[in-house]
Amino acid sequence: MGILLVEDEPNVVSVIKRGLTDYGFEVSVAANGATGLQMALDHDFDLVILDVMLPVMDGIQVCKRIRQQKKTIPIIMLTALDSTENIVSGLDSGADDYMVKPFKIAELAARLRTLLRRSGSETLSNNTYTIGNLVLNTESKIAYRNNEALKLTATEYRLLEYFVKNQKKVLSRIQILENVWDIDFNMGTNVVDVYINYLRKKLEKNGGPNLIHTVFGMGYLMKEGDTDEDTK
Repeated sequence: MGILLVEDEPNVVSVIKRGLTDYGFEVSVAANGATGLQMALDHDFDLVILDVMLPVMDGIQVCKRIRQQKKTIPIIMLTALDSTENIVSGLDSGADDYMVKPFKIAELAARLRTLLRRSGSETLSNNTYTIGNLVLNTESKIAYRNNEALKLTATEYRLLEYFVKNQKKVLSRIQILENVWDIDFNMGTNVVDVYINYLRKKLEKNGGPNLIHTVFGMGYLMKEGDTDEDTK
């Protein structure tokens, strides 16, 4: 069923739910500890986001009770208190990770993906693809990087979608032309190189690392890490 968010502050709920939905997560909400505990036990959520300071039953108690019945579900605690004692208390109650408020949604999404990979769970819909901090939703036709929507032309979007769906594969210019532009290869055109340059600039606008690498003599490759020099 995705993510259970147990949080009593409406503004915080709104920001987290909207942000995580943009990243492809399905988010259900409980406004107090007792309701959150019941929902966590009654449904098969992939992960629980649990605030420490909650009405009716605090997050520490909720975490302990969840752990008694669900040993492996990932739990991340949210706290406004960044003292070592509070952090240790949360982890000792059974939480897998913690975040101190305020925080950036991009970091929270990254922490969730890490916990889900460790647990072997998958909450992203079939319409959502991720690579690093880039998220692309093929239903809404919107891509986000560092939690910011990218302003792409229709052609740039098709090019990005083709790369994301084929990440870690070396794609030749012929393949790209046939799949993005639906035209046969023309030795005299450099349209692929031009649009990849456009796309790179938009992906790296806010200082993010390069995701599209040149594989000299072969084509292009989308992956995290490495530089163009590494793919020679």
